[in-house]
Amino acid sequence: MARYTKSVCKQCRRERMKLFLKGAKCETMKCPVERKPYPPGEHGRGRIRESEYLLQLREKQKARRIYGVLEKQFRNLYQQASRQDGITGENLLRMLEQRIDNVVYRTNFAASRNQARQLVRHGHVLVNGKRVTIPSYQVREGAVLALGPKAKNNIVIRHNVDTVDRAIPAWLDVSSERLEATVRGAPMREQIDVPVREQLIVELYSK
Repeated sequence: MARYTKSVCKQCRRERMKLFLKGAKCETMKCPVERKPYPPGEHGRGRIRESEYLLQLREKQKARRIYGVLEKQFRNLYQQASRQDGITGENLLRMLEQRIDNVVYRTNFAASRNQARQLVRHGHVLVNGKRVTIPSYQVREGAVLALGPKAKNNIVIRHNVDTVDRAIPAWLDVSSERLEATVRGAPMREQIDVPVREQLIVELYSK
């Protein structure tokens, strides 16, 4: 399975903003974006020539990095979104939000999407009573997510439930006591708080 193995903090610096890829570390002064608010590399502090293509590329890269999706996966998602009814950009964000690793992150059971992906890959997440180990699995309306018996006693997950204070989106109904979540429906655009201008992504892929 292909995956990004380099420093994720460099991804935040490249986008010049916090993407919250490291969980609690992103909230502290230890975050590299606080200390080095410029892109990595030899020419990071140099003057960058802005262009229409650069803006579109940065938005696409930002969305990929926030959700932890590789280029081929992201392009396939875009193609699926373009075939659906409605606005392509909103369809794309909706599909990214409904990935099971992102849903686990949104429930505050995991401190970051990377940690949520690890929970899924290790078989700790159940959907309607069945174990799912594919992070890209699309969670549908009415699905019930629950953590397995071993995960419920995991000290890291318990710590996340007690300390992580991210707002839970309205399209999810979460029970912190039972460590379960029910998907009320597909997320609307106003319920997706990622700092991404999806129209620029559509323009990039439409060329």
